Amino acid sequence: MGMYVLSILRPGISLAKILLRLPKSSYWTRDHRQTAALIRARQPYLVKNIFTGIALTTFVIGVYAFTIKAVAQDDFSDVQIPDAPEQPPHTPHTGAARAPGQISVRGTK
Repeated sequence: MGMYVLSILRPGISLAKILLRLPKSSYWTRDHRQTAALIRARQPYLVKNIFTGIALTTFVIGVYAFTIKAVAQDDFSDVQIPDAPEQPPHTPHTGAARAPGQISVRGTK
């Protein structure tokens, strides 16, 4: 493809015209469907890819099931739960917001 581009480079020809002249070698049609060539190219790998996908899915489900089963068997009855920490005494609110029913300095609620 590089030689083809070099052979058509001439003064006065824009890059857009050059790109339009390049041969289209795509396995996809304009409406994003596979061409017959792509289907033929992928055919030898179809069965291998299906088996690989099944093997990976089985492995992932197996690891997930093993993990859930292992965690469900844990017994935490021997673990001591610490007491709740003491709460500091409540300090009066010093912000601009008022408590419900509290009268402001101007005398309005």
